[in-house]
Amino acid sequence: MEQLSWLPVPGIRVASVMAGVKKPNRRDLVVFELCEGAITAGVFTQNRFCAAPVHVCKAHLAKKQPRYLMINTGYANAGTGAAGMRDCLASCALLAEAANCETEQVLPFSTGVIGERFPLPPFARGLPVALSELDEHGWGRAAEGIMTTDTRPKLVSKRVEIDGTPITITGTAKGSGMIKPNMATMLGFIATDANISVDLLSSWAVELADNSFNRITIDGDTSTNDCCMLVATGRADMAPMEGDSAAALAMKDALQQVYTELAHAVVRDGEGATKFVEIQVEQAVSQADARVVAETVAHSPLVKTALFASDPNWGRILAAVGRAPINELNVGGVDIFLGDVQIVSGGGVAESYTEAQGAAVMAEQDIVIRIFLGAGESSACVWTCDFSCDYVKINAEYRT
Repeated sequence: MEQLSWLPVPGIRVASVMAGVKKPNRRDLVVFELCEGAITAGVFTQNRFCAAPVHVCKAHLAKKQPRYLMINTGYANAGTGAAGMRDCLASCALLAEAANCETEQVLPFSTGVIGERFPLPPFARGLPVALSELDEHGWGRAAEGIMTTDTRPKLVSKRVEIDGTPITITGTAKGSGMIKPNMATMLGFIATDANISVDLLSSWAVELADNSFNRITIDGDTSTNDCCMLVATGRADMAPMEGDSAAALAMKDALQQVYTELAHAVVRDGEGATKFVEIQVEQAVSQADARVVAETVAHSPLVKTALFASDPNWGRILAAVGRAPINELNVGGVDIFLGDVQIVSGGGVAESYTEAQGAAVMAEQDIVIRIFLGAGESSACVWTCDFSCDYVKINAEYRT
């Protein structure tokens, strides 16, 4: 597989404009145009206060395949009640009218401050401009246009050959804070020109997100607006994929790599993050247990602040494992490693362990924590980052 930069996906054009949705002189309105025949599937936040665009997006997707994806920053349009729903539908109607399509063929996405309605005039001004600037090479500008507290755009492209046919996959995501595994913990848009059926795409959209974006956490907060969409334009010269074929398995693997790279990019750009941390839990009774233990450690503020301080305070990791909500834990069977350094053996400090060894690992920017439960054969992996002083500052000043 070849790693390239910002490859256009045949059948998709993108634009990102400065519409002044909330602040001037920044890209804040993004439009994806999907070709006729393209199919789309997605996963959405499980937050019960899900935003108006999430409701509308689900409803529209249940009726028709979309021709346009529309993303605004500045306002999440969540917690805005019936008025927010009207605003969201009105923004979709504005794009539908300008693009000469049905309102149900527009999928809306919003990100920004919760509880504030967005103004419609910037949409009325900006959408015609966006349509006039649609370009198959517009992915880079779109990656910038969907950012909020992100410090850099997140964009991954790959080209893979399947049964002799070159296939393109390009994806972008935004997310830096309010990130917790519970569906898809940010906004993400991944597209390919492969020929994939609706049923297969829908199944993959769930599985791919579950093995990537649902395995990351910055701060344990699930957003009201999370969505992750997967688009297949079918423009590649290939037969439709079958679910159990070698071609389909190769395609899913390539998509998984893109999803995972984007998920890692979100963690590395976590608000104030200075370290990327992989937590591996093995020898669990079930994958569910392994994941719960990994997430409990990843969500621990004490573990995350110790990571920021490069403090090998391994007792915090041990305590997090011990309070993980699983049915049984044989503490005498637990081993824990920081990188290749064993810190816990049989539930207590390893005889070979020294503070200097732990400090050396904790000083690294990429850290792996391995936890062996000694109870079974299942495993799971979660990716997270540290908690720095900047995380508090960024979120304390978010609306100022």
